[in-house]
Amino acid sequence: MLRSAIDKAIDEAREFAAGAVFPLPEFAGWSRDQWLAQVDRLRPTLARGLGWDVTDFGRGDFARYGLCLCTTRNGNASEVDLNTRQTYAEKYMVIEVGQETPFHLHPRKTEDIINRGGGVLRVEVHPADGERLGSGLTTTLVDGIETDVAAGEGILLRPGQSIQIPSGAFHRFWAEGERVLGGEVSAVNDDDNDNVFLEPFPRYASIEEDAPARYLLVGEYASILGLP
Repeated sequence: MLRSAIDKAIDEAREFAAGAVFPLPEFAGWSRDQWLAQVDRLRPTLARGLGWDVTDFGRGDFARYGLCLCTTRNGNASEVDLNTRQTYAEKYMVIEVGQETPFHLHPRKTEDIINRGGGVLRVEVHPADGERLGSGLTTTLVDGIETDVAAGEGILLRPGQSIQIPSGAFHRFWAEGERVLGGEVSAVNDDDNDNVFLEPFPRYASIEEDAPARYLLVGEYASILGLP
């Protein structure tokens, strides 16, 4: 992705949140330089993956396959294993019309995907057959009500509605009608180790630096922290 397109997506996401009266944490407005100037103090924050993530899932077509999101709270895997401290996560997402987050599953994480405002959010859920799409029903919760969802059935979520995605279930989603202010409330989010995509594409975008970077992305944290 072009760096200029990434920064533009974040600008628009911040404007969308403000217009929806959905204030974001202070760090969502920090510049790249503000993050980098505080790396020592923010190491635990970076390690938890809080901040902006703009991805085209390695497909080179952000309008068709992509997502702009901000992780606003998160724990880490070690805390989940010990059942201590922060064992949950939350994300803010801007989901464009026809912009698909492609089929993937989380071996460990259960999540609620929420339509917090805007258009209609279409979500599809499939049982997994190994690393392929399975058939049959997924028993889950839609607005807290136990519901059997048929493989490939389009669940249409209007503002205020939500669906639980069980761990191990393939799912994809996109907006219809107009962009959606999406939310995710889940167990701890671990994008590096808890994502299995139906088609093996990278989780983070490959970036072409066509303009000076104004924001720091979650996918860039590892190099800053000196991680492999």
